[in-house]
Amino acid sequence: MKLSTKGRYGLRAMVDLVVHSEEEPVSIASIAARQHISESYLEQLLAKLKRAGLVGSVRGAGGGYVPSRSAEEISVGDVLRALEGSLDLVDCPGLAEENVCSGADVCVTKYVWKRINDSINRTVDEIKISDLVRESREVAQKNRTPGSCCEKKE
Repeated sequence: MKLSTKGRYGLRAMVDLVVHSEEEPVSIASIAARQHISESYLEQLLAKLKRAGLVGSVRGAGGGYVPSRSAEEISVGDVLRALEGSLDLVDCPGLAEENVCSGADVCVTKYVWKRINDSINRTVDEIKISDLVRESREVAQKNRTPGSCCEKKE
């Protein structure tokens, strides 16, 4: 499984939003500048997160975005599913409730796909945004710029 930039950038934006929204809503421009993400792309990502009920927007001069729930209540899985859709590595028809696979009764590999899918989903659901915020603050205290280890150096 490979996450697209939607998932990777969206997760960074969500952490940034939580870190910087403690006193006031956060503007798209400020997140974009800190995370090196284009404002137009970030706007699309935040719209998806808003539709999923993970962020809210505040209109007006001091407006911007705020998390809709506490960071302890939002999982990495919530964010990734809002942006990427299903996180299942294998879309096996034998695992569907409708069981539309003619070979499902004799297929043993479906159990492998189920365990892999369940493991991925359980892992991302166990990691909370608050965990990433805590890590971000620890990195900042060490005089490093918080962000992603996956960014290409220029």
